[in-house]
This record gives sequence, structure tokens and C-alpha cells, in this order.
Amino acid sequence: MTGGVDVHATAKEFDRKAVAEVELTAENERKQVLELFPLEEWAKLPLERYALGQAAPAGSGPTYCRLLEFLTPNLGSIRGGSAAKHIMYHHVSGEWRLAAPLRGMDPQDAWGELRAQFVRAFDVVAAGDFDAVDDLELLRFGPTLVTKSLATYFPQHFLPIYAAEHLRRFVTLLGGSVGADAPAWRSNRRLLELVWSREEFDGWTGQEVMHFLYAHFDPRPRQRTIWKIAPGERGRLWEECRDRGLICVGWDELGDLGLYQSDTDLKQALDTYWPRGSGGSLTVARRLLAFRDLEEGDRVVANRGVDEVLATGTVSGSYRFDADRPEFQHVVPVAWDVSHAQKLSKPQHGWRTTFAKVDPSLFAKFAAHQADSDPGSDQAREAAPVALPEDVQAVLDALDRKGQVILHGPPGTGKTRLALGAALALAGRADVLGADSSRRAEFQAELLRGDCFRLVTFHPSYGYEDFVEGFKPDLSTTGPGLTLALSDGLFHALCSHASARPEQTFLLIIDEINRGDLPRIFGELITLLELDKRNLPVSLPISKRSFSVPPNIRIIGTMNTADRSISHLDAAVRRRFAFLPVGPDPDAVSGTVGPLDLAAFFESLNTRITRHLDADHQIGHAYLLRDGEPIAAEEDLAAAFHHEVIPLLEDYCLGRADLLHRILGSLVDKDTGRPVLMSAQDLANALATEFTSGTPGPDA
Repeated sequence: MTGGVDVHATAKEFDRKAVAEVELTAENERKQVLELFPLEEWAKLPLERYALGQAAPAGSGPTYCRLLEFLTPNLGSIRGGSAAKHIMYHHVSGEWRLAAPLRGMDPQDAWGELRAQFVRAFDVVAAGDFDAVDDLELLRFGPTLVTKSLATYFPQHFLPIYAAEHLRRFVTLLGGSVGADAPAWRSNRRLLELVWSREEFDGWTGQEVMHFLYAHFDPRPRQRTIWKIAPGERGRLWEECRDRGLICVGWDELGDLGLYQSDTDLKQALDTYWPRGSGGSLTVARRLLAFRDLEEGDRVVANRGVDEVLATGTVSGSYRFDADRPEFQHVVPVAWDVSHAQKLSKPQHGWRTTFAKVDPSLFAKFAAHQADSDPGSDQAREAAPVALPEDVQAVLDALDRKGQVILHGPPGTGKTRLALGAALALAGRADVLGADSSRRAEFQAELLRGDCFRLVTFHPSYGYEDFVEGFKPDLSTTGPGLTLALSDGLFHALCSHASARPEQTFLLIIDEINRGDLPRIFGELITLLELDKRNLPVSLPISKRSFSVPPNIRIIGTMNTADRSISHLDAAVRRRFAFLPVGPDPDAVSGTVGPLDLAAFFESLNTRITRHLDADHQIGHAYLLRDGEPIAAEEDLAAAFHHEVIPLLEDYCLGRADLLHRILGSLVDKDTGRPVLMSAQDLANALATEFTSGTPGPDA
């Protein structure tokens, strides 16, 4: 039994024979690597046979990096993310991208140094001097590639597991430990030692160990974003995608998405090929990178228009760039389930673009539907298990890790909604998260009327006596004069309830936490928030009573960064909270109003705000939502823009007309800052022209 997990019993039940076919395929892949790149030829291996982003010499086969990342999946995966894992690669811009120690060097000279360190690593491992690999500094910039290389050439010394975080989790699972700064190859060796020391793994191969650990103790996130991806305009490529088991998207001019290291890097390429002024390209860049980084097992939806699901699917492989396709060359393998095809009674306005996030509860409804079945049948009504949204799961993970978390971001980004969503999840009501606004509000109100969840808003006059304890007027007494009685504060009372029910999680949500004087409100209890100091008794200064914070108390705070940045919080408070950013989400406002692409306008406006003010003063997506849905009517857009967005920006700009003009351009008078008056219909046109038509901003 390790950490409450019976690894021994689980291993005894594992079907090792099921791995045999995969193991044979993996060995064939390993032989291919040894044939194309023999160890004895590494000392003279040319750069054009190593690096991604260039064509290998005719007849030589794939480059080494392409072979290890894309063509040997059964040897263990290193796919996902950018080509930076290969330490040096040829970028689509035509320039070489090199790891920090190599920057500024001629590519051939840089390759000479990198190759020498690879050769040295192979030599010391062959001699059994594994610690010497740690001294090869260049290899630390590509730990997954290096560890897979070592495992491929020396499978008797390494397991086919390469992600540093996964290795650390598995080491801990088996009762070991490894330093936080340990490179992946060292963690891999430590894991192998632990495997060798346990009798249940006697006679097991590395492939069997790897498949067992991932099958039963997968450290990857429990819930990832579900994406809706359109197979071409109006689904014109659907038949090909369905029959060939894939999903494909355009933007072919970008080349291999694996050669882009960041969203900024990809945005620059998008702006080069498709100039869009100041709007939209960053959102597209982030969606394309999310497409590139889809993992096996992720769920996707194929659609036609805004009201038809063509199928749901499960990602069955990794992204590839297929230059031989005539169009839509970015490809991800998918196993499709067309039994979930259906026409939707309610259009999804956010589905007008190629990519859109799908709420897990909505996906569960898609998955519960069977094509050609009676919608009222028991089978159709049987709902699939509802997975938690990624942002809710992140909050719960932070609470497990730290005990308390602060959600921070600009106004209108849904911080309080997210906190209440986490409360619903803790209460076992994840099914309500995707419900309509009124039904969700009912459940939230019911939750807060119980004993386990509390919501409070901090403000400048809120104090220790409100939160912990203090003397307050006793309203039950009669007679002349004022009688004071000792009264428990909100947190004290919640802790008392939690102490009486240790099996139940209790949650306090503090809205606008940064508006209160936190050291004064928490007092000595700030020390007791740390998880390792729960149940530690202290004597309260007013009543002298003994008090402790029970282990089953959790706290979520929200703060608007436009009011005050994180850096202004007391250092003792910052140290005891995890901080999760909640930023503006263009996906939440994906839709159109007349000619205006709402998400592109939203991103473009925030880009200007960030440039001329700062990121903390961006506009949250809630300003462009009505009843949880993106604004769709021109009148609603005009009301939101004139009555909410402009007054907020006027406040931020402190009366400076020139600054407001730099943000809103032709929508305000340059000299006075007065908004230009126009009809609701003309406003949508004006916003499209100013923010999304490719016309630069006033000083862009």
C-alpha cells in the first residue's frame, strides 16, 4: 500500500499479455531508429539529418527529431508543444531557433556543440556512469528528447516514460522521491530503481510498466477542454473526415504548427499572411495551438453551421502537418461516433467560427443522444457522466493543494461565477454548471442557505469582529443603555460547523477580497490557514477562547485587478493563497452582431486597452453577454457599449480625451472624448470598421 493506493494488488490484476502486440511494434520502431541512426555514426551526423523544419537529404529518410517525435509513438510519446524540445530547429520564418546557450552561434557550430553532448551522453550511459549526463548543460534544454533517445538506445537502463512531471508522480506513487530540479533522465532512472525493488514487477518489461502506470495512475489532467471543430465551411469536408478518421483545418500557409513556440510567435505569422489590423489573430493563434496540442483521448465535436452536430469524436493520435494534402493540411486523427449526430433545437451562436469550446454538460447531452432513436426513450434520456469544466477543475485542484485560492482578473471575467461553480462541484452538483442562468441561480441560492457554504463581500469597514469575534450590541436585551455581547464572526461560525462534521467540505467565498484590510480582518488566523497548521489551537485575544481552523475548511477569494494589483496584497496573505488568473475569454463571446465579429472586436478592444493602459484594465466578457449568451441584437450591443463599456473606460482614462480616443478611435471625439452618437444599426458597422476590418487603430 503506497499513499493509500494498493499498487501491488493492482499490478497483480494487470493483463500483461495485452501489451504484447504494442511491445512488438515498439521494438520494430526501435530497430528503425538504430538502422537509420546507428550510435557509431552520431559523431558525424549532419545537421540536415537531425533537425525539424528542413527537408532531409533525398533517400535518407526522416530527420532524427521527426522520427522520434512523430514516427515512433509506441516507444513512448514526446509529442505536444513546440519544436523547442529539440534544442535547435529550423523555423518556418527561415531562421534557426536555438536554445539559450547556443543563441548567436552559426547553426553548424551550434550543432557541433550539441552533437558532441549527445555523443558524450551515449558514451557515459554505455559505461554505466549515469550521473555524468547531468553535467551536459545543453541537453537540459531538451529533456524529453534526450530521455527518449537514451531509452531507445539503452532500453535496459531507462523506461519509455519521458515527461518530467509524470515521472515525479510515478516516483512518488512507488514511495520514492526526486528533486524538483532533477532532469527527466535522472527521474527516469529513479523510477526504474523503484520498479526493480518491488516484487510485483519481477520479470516485467519497460513497456509493460509504462502501460500499467498510465492505465491505472495516469497523471494527466482529469478533464481537458472539449473543442467543437468545423470540418470546412458548412461541413464540406465531413465525408472525408468521417471516412478517414480525422479532423482537419486550414491556415496552410503557416506550415507545421509544431515549429511555433508561443501564441505570440504564431500571431506574428498570422498577421503576416492575413493582416487583420488589431483584432482576432491572437485568439486564432491560441485556438490553433490548442488544436496542435490535442492529446489522445480528448473529446471533440464536428458541426455543420450553428445547429447541427455531425458526430462526437475521441482523439486517437497526435497532430501532424500533411503537406501532401491539397488543402486543410493541419490534421489530427479522430475516432468518430456518428450515432450522436443531431439537429439542435437551440442554435449555438458561438459555433460560427472553426473552433469553439464546448461545455462538458452540453457535450454530455450530445453523447446521450442516439441518432434515429426516440428522443423520449430511456436510452436518449440517460445522461452521460458530466465532467467538470477545466476552469472549475483548476480551482478544485488549487484548493486541494493550498487550501485557499484567490481568483484575480479584470472586472467582468466571471470570477464570482467561477467561485460559485466550484461550490456547486464541491456539493456534487456538477450537472447544474451548464444549466440556464435562472436554474443555476436557484441551486446556488439553495446552496448558500445551507450550513456548508458561505458568501461574503469584503469592504473597507469590514473587520475582525465581523469575521472572527467581537462585542456587538445585544438586541435581545431590554431596558435603557446599550448592552454588548460577545458574538462569533462569520468565519468562526463556519469553522464551528466544520469541526462538527469533519467528513464534509466547508467553503467560504470572499468576493472583492482585496477591498478589505486583510491583516486586520484575519488577525492571528492568517497563520492557521496553512494546511499543515490546521487544527493547531490559538488563544483568541478578545475572548481568550481556544480556536483552530479545521482541515475541511476551504476559502475562495475574488479580486478585481483594476482596483488593486496582487502586489498590493499583504505578503503574509499572498504566501498562503494560490492565485489563479481569470482573464477575458473571447470564446465566451463568439458570435456576430450584423457585420461585427464579436470575439474579434472584444480581443481588439482589449489589445488597445492593454497597450494604452495595462492588462489589469481590460474589459471582461460578461459585458458582452446577455443571460449567459453572447449579445446577438444590435440594440443590446448599443446598450452595452454606451452604458457599460464607455463609462468604465472613461473612468479608467481619468478624463483624458486623448487617451480615450487612442482606445476607441473614431467612436469618440478626439478633442472632447464625447462618444459619437449613431443608431444601433450604424454602431455595429462602425465597430466592425474600427476594430475588425483591418484598419489600424488611431496610432497603431
